[in-house]
Amino acid sequence: MEERKYYELHVAGLTRQLPICEVNPHLDIAGFVIFGDVEMTVNATAELLKKCPEFDYIVTAEAKGIPLAYEFARQSGKPYYIARKALKLYMTDPVDIEVKSITTMHVQHLYLDGAEAAKLNGKKVLVVDDVISTGESLKALESLLENTGCEIVGRAAILAEGDAAKRDDIIFLEELPLFEK
Repeated sequence: MEERKYYELHVAGLTRQLPICEVNPHLDIAGFVIFGDVEMTVNATAELLKKCPEFDYIVTAEAKGIPLAYEFARQSGKPYYIARKALKLYMTDPVDIEVKSITTMHVQHLYLDGAEAAKLNGKKVLVVDDVISTGESLKALESLLENTGCEIVGRAAILAEGDAAKRDDIIFLEELPLFEK
């Protein structure tokens, strides 16, 4: 059995050993998951908030951005909403968009409750996620938010992976490399 390889990440005053995971025969990534890592979520949020513009609301897509959005809300005192991947019973007049995801290889949807969407109208919104890589998830979330009448004032992530680190329209703490084979 081959020994597992790791990438050592230094971010927000913390060090983590990230497992190297194969995406395909030509590409590996470092697996970054904030679920359960309260220390990382709290520290990274504090550092990101120092870099973010003023905002009224926080929005993230389900699921890995949820702990970060919650912590942004807790530290800033501003509300957050989650663009859901499935229509929920509580949603009335939902706003939705079709998304084709590279990671799931099929068409998905993002949904935002109509009442939540109405509250975003004319407001400044900060979009947050754990990692921005290809930017496809971010693009889908932005397309959904276009239907709310909000102004997206910032896009924040703990890490920018690969070419995303070269973008000047996102706020991030550290670059996460890709490992081409």
